[in-house]
Amino acid sequence: MPLNLIPGDLPPPEETYPPGEAWRTDYPFAPNWLTLPGGHRLHYVDEPGAGTPVVMVHGNPTWSFYYRGLIRALNGEHRCIAPDNLGCGLSDKPQDWPYQLAGHIENLERLLIGHLKLEKFSLVLHDWGGAIGMGVATRHPERIDKLVILNTAAFHLPDCPWRIRLCRIPGFGALAVRGLNLFVKAALRMAAATPLSDTARAGLAAPYGSWHDRIAVLRFVQDIPMNPGHPTWRTLETIEQALPSLAAKPALIVWGAKDFCFHDRFLARWRNLFPKATCHRFAHAGHYVLEDAATQILPLIRQFLSEV
Repeated sequence: MPLNLIPGDLPPPEETYPPGEAWRTDYPFAPNWLTLPGGHRLHYVDEPGAGTPVVMVHGNPTWSFYYRGLIRALNGEHRCIAPDNLGCGLSDKPQDWPYQLAGHIENLERLLIGHLKLEKFSLVLHDWGGAIGMGVATRHPERIDKLVILNTAAFHLPDCPWRIRLCRIPGFGALAVRGLNLFVKAALRMAAATPLSDTARAGLAAPYGSWHDRIAVLRFVQDIPMNPGHPTWRTLETIEQALPSLAAKPALIVWGAKDFCFHDRFLARWRNLFPKATCHRFAHAGHYVLEDAATQILPLIRQFLSEV
């Protein structure tokens, strides 16, 4: 798809959330906006730095807030770019957008290459951010400097926890995810191995306060391709087949072992795909590995990204 941009970006909202909320102190970054085809606004963090840009891609049901500690840890050393996938975080939440993997990849490609015109960048990937980021990386391997892989996947594995399968049931899924907010609430309780702070809980949940705002949370769950007839199956298969083109890139795998979804079978697959990667497995950490083990992990990532 051509990377055409719509001229005349819409002005950002003056305040998406009340400025006095405590989690804002943890997320002090200036907002940036890109208007996508169709008029939808994509929000992204873009903090200045001297080194190779580091792009941080989140999954479901998080947003760029998940990377707040890493952005601060890299303060000034690297330009830090953290977009909110459409429907997530501070980005617009259109009710009629397809919300399929291919569209998220095109949005990220449009932001990084069409808009920001990055010639070279590193990727930090978590959850659905793995498939989205690797979708861009496999299309443009010459632009990728380094890879940081955090409890994610970009390939087919026939594992989907029953708790997530329940959210895919027609009718019930919409009621549970969009109506009762059970997916976000469950993630706040189960995705971290140790209880999240009140600030982290508030920040992670802030963009998903209504039926309208939880559209992407449900659509991400529905977009998991469990059989070849699913519209995203082929997209993921194409990424998987192209991953060997990235095998020579410097890679760091950081894994939370107490992840009920992205468990050690996923880790084994990553290690097979990137046999030269440095791998750190944290036995005490869960899916939200950056929340559970930030003290140990942030220096590891910082050192890795700074190595020549």
